[in-house]
Amino acid sequence: MAHIRHFARQHRHTLMKTGSYYLTHITVAAGVAYAVTGDLWAALTLSLLEPTVQAGVYFFHERAWARHGAG
Repeated sequence: MAHIRHFARQHRHTLMKTGSYYLTHITVAAGVAYAVTGDLWAALTLSLLEPTVQAGVYFFHERAWARHGAG
């Protein structure tokens, strides 16, 4: 548990930015999916699945850019 807290403190800014991006992405994805499908259930499912995967990828993308910029 201490390891998780240390990780969260060390990467606080990136985790908060990732969370903000995640919520924005869900909102946009739900709107687009509903516009395309006309089905609320499908729109909600798609809008939760794809951004969840993207949020994880985004976090590691940000970490890679931070390392590249620091070098």
